[in-house]
Amino acid sequence: MDNIYIEYNFTVMPKEPATEILIAELGNVGFESFVENENGVTAYIQKDEYSDDILNDIFVLNSDEFQIEYQKKEVAQTNWNAEWEKNFTPIQVDELVSVRAPFHENPNLKYDIVIEPKMSFGTGHHETTHMMIQHLLQLDLENKSVLDMGCGTGILAIFAEMKNAKPIDAIDIDNWCYENSLENVQRNNCTNISVYEGDASLLNDKKYDVIIANINRNILLMDMKIYTNCLDDKGVLLLSGFYKEDIPIIDNEVSKYNLKLETFIERNNWVALKYNKL
Repeated sequence: MDNIYIEYNFTVMPKEPATEILIAELGNVGFESFVENENGVTAYIQKDEYSDDILNDIFVLNSDEFQIEYQKKEVAQTNWNAEWEKNFTPIQVDELVSVRAPFHENPNLKYDIVIEPKMSFGTGHHETTHMMIQHLLQLDLENKSVLDMGCGTGILAIFAEMKNAKPIDAIDIDNWCYENSLENVQRNNCTNISVYEGDASLLNDKKYDVIIANINRNILLMDMKIYTNCLDDKGVLLLSGFYKEDIPIIDNEVSKYNLKLETFIERNNWVALKYNKL
């Protein structure tokens, strides 16, 4: 028998950055698929995982900065792939990198990344993923060891391999992201990426030339010492998942570990920072 889901249809004003925050918070309490639309987002949770107080700890719903309304209903199991096909459009980064689903036409750019996103974050549409791709475009990754922390769909690890990095570790704490990354690694014929399910505790005794961490601010701050300890001499640390006003907080923490901010990219108030190890 098909699973029964509870569908929440959220109307969000202004849509960004509230929708991104809302999706992240809902994912933390058990919602397992999201379909963005022009007015906000539709989110799904299995009825067995649902409770009447499921939204009590969703802080963005109580923010004075945003107006968020919602309706809910019970639905049968949804064909997530069909939903993505209706809503996922291909993108291009700096006319060099295409990010598309298997059903999209190949635009024949220098780099072509094929992602079946399902519910995982990291399709390239969000500002942070887009900016991380821009940073990686500027790096020489030939034979460099790379960590993609909080890998989502695996898109950044896949792009690193396309730029001849090896070996590459991709890690995400979410099981769905782990499974999706495995699928996308195979889909893009990658042979130098190892995907792991877990958190920063997996990084004991690891060393990398380049570390990519596209995670929320609080996780970055909590695990910064671990990341910096894993960075080889003269390594590069790329950080994103936070806003421009968060830069002083992030920089204060990173500077404790002998790293210097070289540059950052800004896109709709989201930022991606590049640090060099001194």
